[in-house]
Amino acid sequence: MKLPDIKILDEKDPRLHQVSKEVTFPLDDETKQKIEDCLVYLEMSQNEEYAKKYDLRAGMGLSFCQIGDMRRIFVVSEDYGNGEFGRYVIINPKIISHSEELIYVGEGEGCLSVNRETIGIVPRYARLKVRAYDENGEEFEMRVREDIAIAFQHEMDHLDGILFTDKIDSKNPFKDKEKMREI
Repeated sequence: MKLPDIKILDEKDPRLHQVSKEVTFPLDDETKQKIEDCLVYLEMSQNEEYAKKYDLRAGMGLSFCQIGDMRRIFVVSEDYGNGEFGRYVIINPKIISHSEELIYVGEGEGCLSVNRETIGIVPRYARLKVRAYDENGEEFEMRVREDIAIAFQHEMDHLDGILFTDKIDSKNPFKDKEKMREI
C-alpha cells in the first residue's frame, strides 16, 4: 500500500487556530479523494508495519484544517484490531446533545499536529449525539460514546480552531480529575 501524500500542519501554523468554513454540496472528486486519502493515512498509521516503514505516529482522526483545507470536514478511523476499520466521514457537524458525565484519556490525548510531549487531562463528554452530513450530502444523526466520542470532540475542536492543548489547565493540568472517569 502506498502512503497518501498528506502534509499535516504543525501546531505552530496559524491556520490551526482559525474557524473552518461550512461545506457546500455536492463535493467535487478532489475533495472525495482527500477524504479517502486521510482515512488511508490514519489506517496505515495504526498498522505497526506501515507505521514503522513510513515513520508514522498513530492517529485515529484527522480534520481537514490539519492538512490546510479550511472546511468543516473530519474523518475518524477506528481500528477494530482484526485488520478491519470503522470509518466515519463527518461534514458540518453539530452536537445535538451530550451526557453530563465527563471522561478523559488516562494516558493523555495526542494529536498528529502536536509533535511534543504533553501532560494533563482534557475533559470530554462520555456520550454525544451528533448531526452531520456524509460525503454524498446526506444528513444523518448518530450517537457516539467513549473513545469515539472523544475523537469526535477532539476533531470538532479543530474545526473551531482549538487544539487539545488549549483545553489543559496550564496551572493545574489534572484539575477536577476526581470529577471525571478515566478511559
